[in-house]
Amino acid sequence: MRHFFYFNCPYNTILHFPFDFHLYYKPIKMKSVERRLPQEIDKSFIVFNEVGQFFPYPWHYHPEYELVMIRRSTGRRMVGDHIGNFEEGDLVFMGPLLPHVWVNDPDFENGKVDYLADGIVVQFVEDFLGEKFLNIPEMEGFNQFLKLSNRGLAIKGKVRDEINSIMVKMLSGNGLQRLSYLLIIFDILAHICSADYEVLASPHSIENSNLKVSNRFNKINEYILRNFHEDISLHEIAGVANMAVTTFCNFFKEHYKVTFVDYLNTVKIGHACKLLSEKDVNIVEVAYKSGYNNLANFNRQFKKLKSLTPTEYRKKLLI
Repeated sequence: MRHFFYFNCPYNTILHFPFDFHLYYKPIKMKSVERRLPQEIDKSFIVFNEVGQFFPYPWHYHPEYELVMIRRSTGRRMVGDHIGNFEEGDLVFMGPLLPHVWVNDPDFENGKVDYLADGIVVQFVEDFLGEKFLNIPEMEGFNQFLKLSNRGLAIKGKVRDEINSIMVKMLSGNGLQRLSYLLIIFDILAHICSADYEVLASPHSIENSNLKVSNRFNKINEYILRNFHEDISLHEIAGVANMAVTTFCNFFKEHYKVTFVDYLNTVKIGHACKLLSEKDVNIVEVAYKSGYNNLANFNRQFKKLKSLTPTEYRKKLLI
């Protein structure tokens, strides 16, 4: 029987391609690249503990299914066309070839935190236990779950906590123990309720597998992540996509189902929500760091999206 491995590699001994989303000031045009974790030939799946100053992998994809659990760190993750925040305990399951990246907050890159970023990754291909494994009757529920994973799923609640604890055990277990842990995770996911996960990428981003269009998505998303705290004009973002403004507006609305301005506000307010959870950052500073130079406009956009003012939102967090 083949086995799998746990690969614990210090930050400075692995290939380092820092994808500096958090250096927002320098726009860069970059395609999604295939990036594979190392696997020994006699191993059946991968358990990988990523520990370092920050997570080094760029915007990438690979043919394996993947579970990513954050033990320590904060930042933003992009899965397909979805942009969200991550913190300790964050858990995401992704299907094959779905582009993604985890970007630590700037303080990690700048060495201003007193601990290392720490994440656990589990990867497996569809036939890692044989071509017929997923076709046996016992795997029917898990197969249904896998069909959802092509858009990426953020696992939540008690299910997330249960899987996270199992993934930690996988790091110290022996070969057969780790395999049994993975099968337990499969069983948990096979019985997951819709309330325990959030679908991330839009169906339109997955349906659109055309490479030229996909690269355009990548450039647009990367530029927004780098520069959302600044004023991004339509002319500027259209130039990134190499389109005329009118063409870009039509393209964006067709594929994202919202206008560019609405999408940008969603990203900004999402970042503001994260900052509001930090007690030492005042509302004016939150607005500025989220890309709003006008406090009244910030308050208006925040209430539009969250149905609360920033102050009310912060009070709710502290209850």
